[in-house]
Amino acid sequence: MTGGAPAYCGFCGRERDGADHAACASRLGVIDPPRFCAECARRMVVQVTPTGWTATCSRHGEITSAR
Repeated sequence: MTGGAPAYCGFCGRERDGADHAACASRLGVIDPPRFCAECARRMVVQVTPTGWTATCSRHGEITSAR
């Protein structure tokens, strides 16, 4: 994925501008992997394993947990 500030929330898929995503951020950091691409808001394919997760956007590629 490209650098810069994400335009969309990875948890709910809504635009980040002008919205409070504190609850989303706390869930993403502890409980859940991102479900939506932060660049285009497309739903991602998510694979969760005992050691971490992988999320893949059809346009922007793959991100993984840092475990």
